[in-house]
Amino acid sequence: MSDLYHRIEEARAAIQKRWDGKPRVGIILGTGLGKLAEEIEDPVRIAYAEIPHFPVSTAPSHAGRLVCGRLAGKSVLAMEGRFHFYEGYTLQQITFPVRVMKALGCEVQIVSNACGGMNPHYAKGDIMIIEDHINLLGDNPLIGPNDDRLGPRFPDMCHCYDRALIDLTQRIALDEKIPCHKGVFVAVSGPNLETRAEYRFLRQIGADVVGMSTVPEVIVGVHAGLRNLGLSVVTDICLPDALEPVRLEEIIAVANAAEGKLRRLVKRVVAELP
Repeated sequence: MSDLYHRIEEARAAIQKRWDGKPRVGIILGTGLGKLAEEIEDPVRIAYAEIPHFPVSTAPSHAGRLVCGRLAGKSVLAMEGRFHFYEGYTLQQITFPVRVMKALGCEVQIVSNACGGMNPHYAKGDIMIIEDHINLLGDNPLIGPNDDRLGPRFPDMCHCYDRALIDLTQRIALDEKIPCHKGVFVAVSGPNLETRAEYRFLRQIGADVVGMSTVPEVIVGVHAGLRNLGLSVVTDICLPDALEPVRLEEIIAVANAAEGKLRRLVKRVVAELP
């Protein structure tokens, strides 16, 4: 774990050589949701391959670069593309950028994703604020020796998604007339989509949506002392008795169509952070 600390410092130093800002907010942009990065003012764009110890994103529609600058009056870092367990990375590799964001000064982490909707009240293109999650990845990014410089050995996950940020987001969504649900996200490894029986199981254990990301980043965000906000875009409907095959192109198209709503929401949240 001491090795991890030094790797974080190397990545932090490399970014600071290219950009001298001190970010308050770190934003992880998921599938089809990268256009928010285009609104960052005075951007400095750094390819992941140019940052020591950063993995390289292989997922379709993920640009694979860090964008540093200002958004809605706040200094921010935005990840255009994230890393997934199904790409073959460890959860420690996947969450390394979260560690670096914290080292650079971030206080808040905003994570977005595309997901499958299992709650029958959800529709394609809907946005869900994550209020809790279930980790079914079969792993945890905190396994191994703990470095107290990075966080406590046993971080409490009672309120892993910041309640004040959830309330702020709900108020802004109402003001912007953006329909917004609040629910539970379950993370699975992928890359295959789930079977009918698996959707039934996931719904029965309390999940409203299912995806292949976000949970590792939030676990490490809690460990690092970040305030976390999670936003999911429902890109396909996963009702077992009315299940239809889904193509990646359709998922990306729905995410792109909903991106404008999410962008407005995130910009207002960043602007109104206390």
